[in-house]
Amino acid sequence: MQSPQAVESLFRMANTRFHLSEDGQDLLEYGLLAALIAIVAIGAVTAVGQTIYSVFWQTIATNF
Repeated sequence: MQSPQAVESLFRMANTRFHLSEDGQDLLEYGLLAALIAIVAIGAVTAVGQTIYSVFWQTIATNF
């Protein structure tokens, strides 16, 4: 069994050697959020546009 001091020193060495930087994560998360919002907005505009197009042409067809 390992001594607590040895385990602690191994954790410290591993933490300093393999410490991952989290600087770019915020930008990536904002980019993914913006992409998701854009996809939802494009889908909503397409659906509403198709509905308006259908109603518009049905109104024209019934009036003329």
